[in-house]
Amino acid sequence: MDNIEKALYQVAGLMSEWEQRAPIPFEEFLKVLVAQPDRVLRNAFQVFHDLVKSHVFEGPDDNPNDPESIHYMHYDCSKLFVQGTDNPFFADRLFANRLVNLVESLKRGAQQNKIYIFEGPPGSGKSTFLNNLLMKFEQYANTEAGSRFEVVWRLNRKNLGKIPARNADRFLDKLSNLLDEYEFGQSELIETKELMYSSEDYVEVPCPSHDNPILMIPKSLRRNFFESLFKNNEHGERLLTEKEFDWVFRSTPCTICSSLYQALLSNLKNPLDVYHMIYARPYQFNRSLGEGISVFTPGDKPVKQNILTNDILQNRINTLLRDSNKVKYIFSRYAKTNNGIYALMDIKSHNTERLIELHNIISEGLHKVEDTEENVNSLFLALMNPEDKQNIQGYQSFLDRIEYIKVPYVLDLNTEVEIYRNIFGTHIDSSFLPRVLHNFARVIISTRMKSHSTAMTEWIQQPYKYRLYCDDNLLLLKMEIYTGNIPKWLDEEDRKRLNAKRRRRIISESETEGDKGLSGRDSLKIFNDFFSTYARKDKLIDMSVLVKYFTKSTNELGSIVPDSILDSLTRMYNYTVLQEVKESLYYYNEDQISKDVQNYLFAVNFKLGSVETCKFTGEKLEITEEFLSGIENRLLGPKAEDGSRQTFRREVQKEYTVKALTQEIMFEGRKVTETSLYKSLRERYIHNLKERVLEPFLENENFRTAIKDYGREDFKTYDKRIRDDVTFLITNLCKKYQYTKNGAKEVCIYVIDNDIARQFASS
Repeated sequence: MDNIEKALYQVAGLMSEWEQRAPIPFEEFLKVLVAQPDRVLRNAFQVFHDLVKSHVFEGPDDNPNDPESIHYMHYDCSKLFVQGTDNPFFADRLFANRLVNLVESLKRGAQQNKIYIFEGPPGSGKSTFLNNLLMKFEQYANTEAGSRFEVVWRLNRKNLGKIPARNADRFLDKLSNLLDEYEFGQSELIETKELMYSSEDYVEVPCPSHDNPILMIPKSLRRNFFESLFKNNEHGERLLTEKEFDWVFRSTPCTICSSLYQALLSNLKNPLDVYHMIYARPYQFNRSLGEGISVFTPGDKPVKQNILTNDILQNRINTLLRDSNKVKYIFSRYAKTNNGIYALMDIKSHNTERLIELHNIISEGLHKVEDTEENVNSLFLALMNPEDKQNIQGYQSFLDRIEYIKVPYVLDLNTEVEIYRNIFGTHIDSSFLPRVLHNFARVIISTRMKSHSTAMTEWIQQPYKYRLYCDDNLLLLKMEIYTGNIPKWLDEEDRKRLNAKRRRRIISESETEGDKGLSGRDSLKIFNDFFSTYARKDKLIDMSVLVKYFTKSTNELGSIVPDSILDSLTRMYNYTVLQEVKESLYYYNEDQISKDVQNYLFAVNFKLGSVETCKFTGEKLEITEEFLSGIENRLLGPKAEDGSRQTFRREVQKEYTVKALTQEIMFEGRKVTETSLYKSLRERYIHNLKERVLEPFLENENFRTAIKDYGREDFKTYDKRIRDDVTFLITNLCKKYQYTKNGAKEVCIYVIDNDIARQFASS
């Protein structure tokens, strides 16, 4: 027994104070309101906003200083859709931005008279998304951070009741017997008993529509009331002026609360006595019971009786108010989700009927219950497959009330990879050379995209110039834009052309993609087959293995994957690993590069044949064509023609005199090494040195064999210079690009054996 009591006490102690909080008087509620108006004065739409914003974390802006940024942010949705769920949903960057934009519009008050339909093809994860979202909404709404208050009336028996307190116990016993005799459900019996036993002094009448207690202030007096309540309070002006609080002054209480208020006022004469009978309690959500959240599947048959009441409570109200017509305690099932969420899983079968039934409710915010009108201010959500749109095409006026949010197949390659890691384990990375796993995701995503993009072809007018690391249809480039990345291999002209308008057009095209191709379920099945076939302990999966799998005759994937995407991916991969090998092998003398650039900036201002002392480096320079062209070969490459070098020389001299010298050095007081011209030339210099860094090694067979023998005893037999170069290369690949030692060796051999350096040098 000690262990049992200890365990129960532990559970009770872990329950939050909020979960155990009893109803508070209206005056206490107003104190909480004054202290925390942003939390107390929230409707379902604003709580939904707060849930998403508190569970979705905004990453850093990829281009914070870019004047053309469209604030296409990286949002981490794992807390909302992954953590603590049985079936995680992975929101890619495109969908996450759509969701955040939606909830921000709800926060601003743009939520009335709509149903929000999340549309996507089968296998896109719609049901998983909505189930996880509703689970987190229920959890959040039942904590203090996400809580709201609802009205509960406590009708004082001493002032209104007909049943003496001394007879209450005997009356309740008889009532209990009656309930048992007529075989009321156990849960209904318990609920009624709790209602009656709540106090000897009052009868508790909960608002079935979960009205916020503030709505008990008459609508015509509400603004003046708030002006007095928030006088000299910093929150007052926001409350009275901002759109998100507009519902507070526009909404009316439910018919039951309105009639109770009027009946009590008629009986008691004094409004203060009425408010003494108003209490506020936390609005408790329970999807299983349909309280605050109701979810219907297409197979759920409509109930025959949509009107609910409580005969016992109705009799008590009639007895206390001495008039059976003043308050009718009747309501519909829509009241149970008022100020909550009403959701439909797929618009077909019975859910089509339910959606059509919502037409008038969404249009007017009202529902007829016998002779009374019931307010319905819920967040209406639904899921739909594209082909099911035809089920509602005949209701044109209703279509204006629908806002579609796309839930397509994943189009963000980083999210696609994260799904593989979640399903198959993070250890899968160790079986791939870097980027090959992401290239697998690129192949899958390419099947979900349209082959032609108007926005991309309008932006990149000569896609052929990127043929070595992108496909002709620019799908690979578009994938990078979808992830928020602007590749470094784009030239300066195209970077400048990627303005905010073009970025928005590219992103907006995602609304028409992702509804065809390989589904999420398909991609998991394919990856499982691929990984189980080719993953080995002694060799990493490289691009040749990936290409082999997607082109082998035993499967049908070759006909699904867009033409040339595998060739383009291979070229893109080769270009990337080549740059990594060059960067890892390259070692430059920073001082010498800096001196060369400074000397060049100084020398272009003098005539050939002059001998001058550079005021930046202090070196004496003989300014000849040979001197200038020697540095220009490093800035422009050895293949630059004389005309190009002369033009480049004049442009450098002009920018030096117009901007670098007069504006940045003389006016702003910068050093020459701090000017934008110097930085640009230094970057050019280093880039061209790197381009040729492999040339001395490609002709040396010992270099290749030394790489293969790295880490073995035979490695010690090589010349010290080769050992140093190979060690420097392998170490940098591991340090800078997270290769394993074995992976670094394999990628170096791949670059050498496939003659990748010459492939790109000849382009």
